[in-house]
Amino acid sequence: MRGEASRRKRCLLLGVVVVVVVVAVLAVVLGLTLNRSSDHLRSTVIGRCETFLKKNTDVSRVNDCERIWGAFEEAYVGKDPCDVPAEAYNPLIISVTEHVICNTMLFWSKTKAMVHAFTDNRECLVTLEDTLLGFIFDELTWCSKNGSKETFTTGCPGWSECQNNPVRSFWMRASANFAATSCGNVSAMLNGSLESPFSSTSVFGSVEVKSLAPDKVGSLTVLLVTKETDTTTCASSSFQSLRSALDPKIAYNCRQVPYDQVENCISDPEIPCSDCL
Repeated sequence: MRGEASRRKRCLLLGVVVVVVVVAVLAVVLGLTLNRSSDHLRSTVIGRCETFLKKNTDVSRVNDCERIWGAFEEAYVGKDPCDVPAEAYNPLIISVTEHVICNTMLFWSKTKAMVHAFTDNRECLVTLEDTLLGFIFDELTWCSKNGSKETFTTGCPGWSECQNNPVRSFWMRASANFAATSCGNVSAMLNGSLESPFSSTSVFGSVEVKSLAPDKVGSLTVLLVTKETDTTTCASSSFQSLRSALDPKIAYNCRQVPYDQVENCISDPEIPCSDCL
């Protein structure tokens, strides 16, 4: 009986030791994973920032990638991932100095792939994603938690899950800034394959159009990209909502642009920009 009791005691102690070891290993692995998430995002942000500055030497002397990262972290680290308002990114916006040339600003809605294929091959137009902040954070995901010092790149709330999630709030704030600093004659590429190309709930409709400053922007031209089978035209009723949202001092224009024409301009950079859009 004593031998049996002794064996049971040893087994019990062994089981406790195994549980403790497993918990410890999981804690270490989880800690390393969280640290890698933070470190990976930081290296990505710093790396993209440095890449952009090397290609754009005119802004390299007045921007610091470490300072940008610090202002970025300040906006969301330690906060509820559903309680990071757009204003939290004000220090990040202020940390960047960049001036886009007037008459080159291009907005978009439901045309991201085509717009960026175009601007990747042309220098005549610039989207938000072609600016320093847009280039750095395009397609990235991030969030934190209350009281945490960590950054997470998975398990973060999506755009539709809560209004003030870190990623959505960043793009709302960056979009407002891009529009507010626009000047001259600006353009917006919209999708003619949709029955309603303009949506008042899109970032373009809810933020950018309303942020255009009439004392700096003379006109907004909609570039409605259409295919042969599309029936939507510049007469679409959705554009009445756009005109209502646009400051009346800013002139409104709409031009239908064949999809094939834009595709040709993307594939053949020798075609003058003026013949593309």
